[in-house]
Amino acid sequence: MTDKCSIPGMHSPSGVESGSGLRPHFTIIVFLTVIFFFNFTSRILLSPLTPTIEHDMGLGHGAMGFFFFSITVGYFISLAGSGFISSRISHRLTIIISSVAAGFVLIAVCFTETAWGFGACTLALGLVTGIYLPSGIATITGLVDSRQWGKALAIHELAPNLGFIAAPLMVEVLMIWFSWRCVMGVTGVASILVGFSFALYGRGGEFYGEKPNFVLIRHLFMKPSFFVMIILFSLGISSTVGVYSMLPLYLVTNHGIPKVEANTIIAVSRISPLFMVFLGGWAGDRFGAAKTMKVVFFLTGIITILLGFANTYWIKLFVLFQPVFAVCFFPVGFALLSMAVPPRSRNLAVSLAIPISFMIGAGLFPAGIGILGDAGLFDSGFIILGIFILSGSILLNFVTFRDCRGNVI
Repeated sequence: MTDKCSIPGMHSPSGVESGSGLRPHFTIIVFLTVIFFFNFTSRILLSPLTPTIEHDMGLGHGAMGFFFFSITVGYFISLAGSGFISSRISHRLTIIISSVAAGFVLIAVCFTETAWGFGACTLALGLVTGIYLPSGIATITGLVDSRQWGKALAIHELAPNLGFIAAPLMVEVLMIWFSWRCVMGVTGVASILVGFSFALYGRGGEFYGEKPNFVLIRHLFMKPSFFVMIILFSLGISSTVGVYSMLPLYLVTNHGIPKVEANTIIAVSRISPLFMVFLGGWAGDRFGAAKTMKVVFFLTGIITILLGFANTYWIKLFVLFQPVFAVCFFPVGFALLSMAVPPRSRNLAVSLAIPISFMIGAGLFPAGIGILGDAGLFDSGFIILGIFILSGSILLNFVTFRDCRGNVI
């Protein structure tokens, strides 16, 4: 029988849902995974379109890096403030609004002609998509028993991995007939439809988030473990989204690989992570999330470094292997973050840790790599990033995880 301590949230004055087995909630987890897919894909769709947008707007590598940074700024703001929204309108309604609003922003891109207008759209895209993740994670951990979090979150993490595959393939297929703006628009329509579908047929998340306040925020940031988790998530995001953002441009400009071939290689490289994310979730449940994460950081860091050293022949092989291990970070990462904070503060911890981490891992790192690319040091950017990722296996030793009774685990 499930111990009450292992349940993410018992019925309480705060309205947190009770946790139970994975199977009864499989359908809702899949539904949330679809929503997360469009939420994530809308933010990374810029990456396979980067060479085309650069040519169309006459921009440099640094400018494209700035657009990625613009998305992360919006994402940072909305993630940090998501608790104010979910505490008033519930996690369920927050999820619906995020999906529908993201669709309308992507449609707005279709009518954007200037770089400033495009920058405004990327900022808005980050703002509307950022409110989803804390509510999505809170909904799943509120439904499923903590002993099943690794598997449940692994299913949820299929979304970004499918997005990594779908984005470049969708770009290459749709651009046979349409412009890059229309590609954005099609994705926007799909996001709106899935948002309305969840409103009609979805369930879960019918409880309110923890409203941020300075006392809780100060309490979290006074915990060294929480601060280290922010750094670890920054490295984890940089190893996936950060690398993915600049990789097409790196392959095309530094290694002379045709755009279609580069996007195809990158798409193929994201197929194996679809299975590896489950292995990561299983390994976290079986061997411990902390031990699993150390291995993930070590292997991912080494391969990312090799991306910078490899010649054109070997680069294709390392592109295929780099995401295989990087993707295993997130199922164990969210589980560890949940164990590093009190149960009532889980959505607050996500809304504080992820925006900072995303700004660093998916914003500053790609922007820095883009600046180095303009200076003729594109390869050095990946080497430096790999060294940072490798250090994550050491930093993990400075994190303390506790169960709901306060016992160190």
